[in-house]
Amino acid sequence: MIQTLYSNICAGQNVRKSLIELRQLIKDANNKRAFYYELDGDFSVLESLLQDEDAKVRKNVVLIMGDLKIEDFKPLLLKAYENEEKLFIRSDYLTALSCFDCSDLQEVLKTRLFQLSSKPVEENNKKHINEELRLLTQLTLKLEEPQKHEFNGYKVLSDMILLTNRDHQQVTLDQITKGKAKAFGAGIMVRTEDLKEILRIRTYSDLLFKLPEVSTVEAHPEEAAQTLFEGGLLNFLLTRHKGYPPFYFRIEVKSKMALDKRSTFTKRLASELERISNRQLINSTSHYEFEIRLIENKEGRFNVLLKLFTIEDKRFSYRKKTLAVSIAPSTAALTMQLAKPYLKEEAQVLDPFCGVGTILIERQKVEKAKVLYGVDIYGEAIDHAIENANWASTDIYLINRDFFDFTHKYLFDELITNMPTAIGRKTQGEIVELYALFFQKAHTMMEANSVMILYSRDKDLVERGLANYPHYYQLEKTWTISKKEESYVFIITVNQVD
Repeated sequence: MIQTLYSNICAGQNVRKSLIELRQLIKDANNKRAFYYELDGDFSVLESLLQDEDAKVRKNVVLIMGDLKIEDFKPLLLKAYENEEKLFIRSDYLTALSCFDCSDLQEVLKTRLFQLSSKPVEENNKKHINEELRLLTQLTLKLEEPQKHEFNGYKVLSDMILLTNRDHQQVTLDQITKGKAKAFGAGIMVRTEDLKEILRIRTYSDLLFKLPEVSTVEAHPEEAAQTLFEGGLLNFLLTRHKGYPPFYFRIEVKSKMALDKRSTFTKRLASELERISNRQLINSTSHYEFEIRLIENKEGRFNVLLKLFTIEDKRFSYRKKTLAVSIAPSTAALTMQLAKPYLKEEAQVLDPFCGVGTILIERQKVEKAKVLYGVDIYGEAIDHAIENANWASTDIYLINRDFFDFTHKYLFDELITNMPTAIGRKTQGEIVELYALFFQKAHTMMEANSVMILYSRDKDLVERGLANYPHYYQLEKTWTISKKEESYVFIITVNQVD
């Protein structure tokens, strides 16, 4: 097939169709090797097609050259790109060039980017010029990563949204002592001049800024871009950062739009923001410093929030390693805040299913324990927990062992854990057996009047375990953490020990 197609191309027969079919075939590694063999070092036919009068022939041969990654093609592609008059295929040359090491072309590409972005663009050419600008930007950023701006807006009056557990906003609200704050459906709305206080709170999952002059934008990309820019987006960034533009951004759209329409909307919005800001705001999917988050509301408009990646969130920086079943750190922090009245200073604490250590680390940040023990049957989990504990500067005795084989010379004051659930390596039948064994054994590891704090997605199994051993366990408190995930936190006291 490769041979037939290339013969047709050489003979000038059905060239465009043959090139399109050839492009598809050489995506397969074996077919690509066959084509290399067919070329046998003679690239004259492909080179000649760069001058073909059919722009779509040029387009396809350019993309084939990029896929082949033969170094001799790079100068040919650059020259053809510089001479290309058809706007709709200029971006294809850049797609092909991106397959090569273009470090020696850095100044050429930067010059072209400057020239192109400085010219006024006719409306009917905007789509193709924007695509060329986008690919030029990607190439130049790949060659020269821009220096990230330094955030210095810790004392600037700001309106923020803290995304929290919907059922427990008060836990976060109680930790805010400065400025104004109030709960709403998804979390907490805050106005404050003390961002550092907010950055110390561990019970929210995300921090988003509101743009002071813009709360919503229309679902039309050009209008939305105009509203954002005229509403002070650039000034918002300059007020909170050292240095000068450009600032690099990405756009996240949460909407019921079909995926293709959402993609088109996002590209047009990004391109228009670049244009009207004179590229003081530049769209980049790899080097972004902030995110424009647009959330569709009931009126069909978009609520506007900003996420600044220039702010270093150190709250959970210790979590270098995770597993699929690991508890979210903000959820672990919430669990410990809820359980705080039941924690004992200088307690001896055991986590029998410690995973990567998050629960124990978050427990230590709420109330200093005397000693922490973490047990897990999976060696990978213990390895990860060791690394995380080191990064958190938290001393934990971490033991790779099945809890049901674990013994210790003294008893514990607290047992705190994220109970295993039927995902990953465990079936539901195994989970049922695990819970039964857990409640059979747990009290034997505990001091009298000690406490167990269980995060669980199997409420019925916890209740069954408590019912089976009423003389050992007493349920003190239950909190619903997520109705959707059916997750709960249980406070259980141990009343009697054998």
